[in-house]
This record gives sequence, structure tokens and C-alpha cells, in this order.
Amino acid sequence: MEPHIESGEYVLINTLAYHFGEPARGDIVAFRHGDDPPTVFIKRVIGLPGDRVKIQHGTVYVNGARLAEPYVRFHDTNSFAQTVVPAKSLYVLGDNRANSEDSRVFGSVPEQSLIGKAVAGIWPSAGAL
Repeated sequence: MEPHIESGEYVLINTLAYHFGEPARGDIVAFRHGDDPPTVFIKRVIGLPGDRVKIQHGTVYVNGARLAEPYVRFHDTNSFAQTVVPAKSLYVLGDNRANSEDSRVFGSVPEQSLIGKAVAGIWPSAGAL
């Protein structure tokens, strides 16, 4: 079973995770986005620096290969032109594709905006992350 976060669930974030390692495709990350004050988002890493990400009728392709995504709960059929993830940035998507503000809307996320890696849903007890 793939890790996921339920809406309204409190989440434990490992704020040291990326001081000692790099984000990986599939990680669920917390990051700040926006201004005055920034909003904290929790999304899944889809693309790493240099990756080519394309979404065709809701299917995600990374570097030309279809990405297996058993964790996506609510699919959509939208398409987005191919983009190359800039250096020191990540392409992130929500698992609820039909209703998610993510890199399709605001572009790649600078790694300096990362707060950390989501490691566990802690309350209410909806299951493992």
C-alpha cells in the first residue's frame, strides 16, 4: 500500500531529512509557497532537477516513461505541456489530482522552500502515511 495523507490529518514532518539526504521521487514533502504569510503545502515529489515531466490526459510521464501512480485517489484527464524541472527544484503533485493546487498551477518548487519530509500521519488515526 502506498503512503498517503487524509484530509484534515495532522502530519509529523522530519525537518532534518533533507539536511542529510536529497529528496527522492515519491517522497511526500512539506514546503512553503506564496507570500505574506506563505502557505504550507504537502505534496508528492514527481520530478527531480533535470527531469522532463509531461501530463497527457491525466497520465504523468517522467523522461518519456509513464509513471506508475497507485497512490492517486481522484484522477483527472487534464494535459500539461512538457516542462524541465530546473536545478535545485522539484515538480510536485497532489494525490487528489482532480482538486490539487500543485506544480501544474505554480510551477516547480525551489528546494530552499522545503520544510521537510512527511513521515507519519499522527491524528486523527486514519492509518499509516
